[in-house]
Amino acid sequence: PAEAFRVAAEHVAARTAASIAYHGNVVDLLAHALDQNHTIDLLSDQTSCHAVYDGGYCPMGLTFEERTQLLKTDKAEFRRRVDATLRRHFELIRALVSGGTYFFDYGNAFMKAVYDSGVQEISRNGRDELDGFIWPSYVEDLLGPELFDYGYGPFRWVCLSGRPEDLAATDAAAAACIDPARRYQDRDNYLWVRDAHRNQLVVGTQARILYQDAAGRLAIALRFNELVREGAVGPIMLGRDHHDTGGTDSPFRETANVRDGSNVMAEMATQVYAGNALRGMSLVALHNGGGVGTGKAINGGVGMGLDGS
Repeated sequence: PAEAFRVAAEHVAARTAASIAYHGNVVDLLAHALDQNHTIDLLSDQTSCHAVYDGGYCPMGLTFEERTQLLKTDKAEFRRRVDATLRRHFELIRALVSGGTYFFDYGNAFMKAVYDSGVQEISRNGRDELDGFIWPSYVEDLLGPELFDYGYGPFRWVCLSGRPEDLAATDAAAAACIDPARRYQDRDNYLWVRDAHRNQLVVGTQARILYQDAAGRLAIALRFNELVREGAVGPIMLGRDHHDTGGTDSPFRETANVRDGSNVMAEMATQVYAGNALRGMSLVALHNGGGVGTGKAINGGVGMGLDGS
């Protein structure tokens, strides 16, 4: 931990951007920060707490190999250690927040896992999770005000040919459909897709994700279909991420603390599912899970095949 914070301090002083990987348990890192009065301006957590007792969260005091062995040989002890670590994790974050750190939940059910470990004070009403938690979800606090409130959401496509040149052609076509001067959201996404190939983001499937609003998605989809019709690229499947605007009901992430009280309902995903079935989508799904885990979200999935017709 000391080395990680030393390197970070050097970059802060030099005002240079850097990404530092710490090989260890984040609870130890946060404990060190608190003990040594290190300043953490922005803090989040992306632990796989949607599978918190199945290996998604590693208890403190164990190496990864020890954790894996304990998970196999003594599930009850593993669970006890996970709960103890979650409680310690919560205490450290609360202390850091009281000192000025801004914390938000990344959306993999960390705060729900803390609540389930026995920490009632993380709930907003002090009793249960029905009114949400004391810290915001990243969707509620960041993606909502910056993107979702304007209709921007994750627009995905897969080049079914598997050819990298098809993906490059669709990247260029998508960039040509975006006016970077319209909104700063458009400028961000224009730069993202313009430079995506250069950043070597593909691992396997020739796919891309881009945030666009309804008008932007429509323009890009029509242009893609033209490319398929012209024979410039092979067929394309359009889709989206789970956390799209209006497509998911998840009281601990997408619909966290919805003001009308509908966070415990699955009306949006169900309506999206039914509507897409009527509209003749190539793939329609109504399924559980996604991000926060099974039993904690309902998603209306969608896929549209572009064959040039």
